[in-house]
Amino acid sequence: MKFVFLNMLSIVLLGTGNVAHHLFDALILNHDIHIKQVYGRNDKSLTYFSKRCKITSNPNTIEEADLYIIAVSDDAVSEVSEILHDKKGIVTHTSGTITKEVIQNKRKGIFYPLQTFTKDKKVDFSSIPICIEANNEKDLKTIVKLAKSISTKVYEVSSSQREKLHLAAVFVNNFTNHMYSIGNTICKKEGLSFDMLRPLVTETINKIQFLPPKKAQTGPAKRNDVQTMQKHLTILENPIHKKIYQLISESIKEENEEEL
Repeated sequence: MKFVFLNMLSIVLLGTGNVAHHLFDALILNHDIHIKQVYGRNDKSLTYFSKRCKITSNPNTIEEADLYIIAVSDDAVSEVSEILHDKKGIVTHTSGTITKEVIQNKRKGIFYPLQTFTKDKKVDFSSIPICIEANNEKDLKTIVKLAKSISTKVYEVSSSQREKLHLAAVFVNNFTNHMYSIGNTICKKEGLSFDMLRPLVTETINKIQFLPPKKAQTGPAKRNDVQTMQKHLTILENPIHKKIYQLISESIKEENEEEL
């Protein structure tokens, strides 16, 4: 389905954290989008946005717009949406885990960019999947316009699907990064540089661009190399790291048991 739009979309962004920063930087460059205002509770945090659009820390001065994007922590979405209850525009949030029903507005939707955001690390929004949802077809088209203005990967995803997608993202991103942190800790203790592991990390990431993760799996658990795994457990001193090693090894063995 192709959507055609003639008018510029007016946007109010609510939030000043990592997601808000990256969304702002992507949207402000698009000629089809007009960021009318950024709202935040902390005047100091609003400084970043002040040179390129209007800002406010007063909820009573939030302007009317076609669409509002709430980019705050999950726990704060409902509270922030309350200050928009009388607005005529569509109110969306960027959370991966909560439904659109927490929004205190008749017109509501989802605008969830599936990516990890760090304030000082730029990202290319054009390749970031954006998951969208709305209560009706008209509002969905408006959210599609917003999403397609910055990304080539736009998906209509239900709340239930998005919840599971976010769970999967925690495994492939947050948990994986923690494994890097544990590896870095082990290296530092031995006076080794984590740089020695970076090519390995890169190769694994490259492999899963072309192979299913299960086929890309290697290592002692995949081979059921009991002696090596026991030796690793003996070397590990942190009891939590031991548990992590054992649980993940068991999971790998279970997934690949028909090959053992």
